[in-house]
Amino acid sequence: PYSQPIYNNATKQIEKYECLARINTLDNKVLLPYEFLEVSIKGKLYHHITRAIVRKSFKFFEDKDFEFSINISINDINNQTTYEYIVDSLRNYAHPEKVVFEILETDKIENYEKLKDFIKTTKSFGCKIAIDDFGSGYSNFAHILTLNVDYLKIDSSLVKNVLNDEHSRVITQTIINFAKNLNLKTIS
Repeated sequence: PYSQPIYNNATKQIEKYECLARINTLDNKVLLPYEFLEVSIKGKLYHHITRAIVRKSFKFFEDKDFEFSINISINDINNQTTYEYIVDSLRNYAHPEKVVFEILETDKIENYEKLKDFIKTTKSFGCKIAIDDFGSGYSNFAHILTLNVDYLKIDSSLVKNVLNDEHSRVITQTIINFAKNLNLKTIS
């Protein structure tokens, strides 16, 4: 995992980190997810990557005083082996309250009960939940009300155009107001 810092805009301090999947090749190149995720899914190796990110992120942050987030897809939640691996890892981790799971909003969610169960289970360990890329596709405000999340991570395509595009500004402001009214934090 590559640990990307997340800054607090008010304090200008690093507040937490996002653990991102990367592959270092033997010839010292760094592969980004678009270069290997699709192949890993087709080769039925995707869940191994998720489990490796969980294991290595937990290890790296065990002696650091920062929250850290890990991206989790609906496929990870629906895969019983991965689901159980995450729960067992949390059970054996000294500081599960430092863990934030970012659920990818762009994934098609067909079973909200399974997702709610994952959220309830991980939150019972003290973890937090973020919806990643909120506003990127089918953003369902009604579902957010029932999911008990802690953060909405606003899709970067909206944020980067907020100064130049009126629609991006209005949508971003709507998401921020919605989150504030629900006492959710936003990440952009």
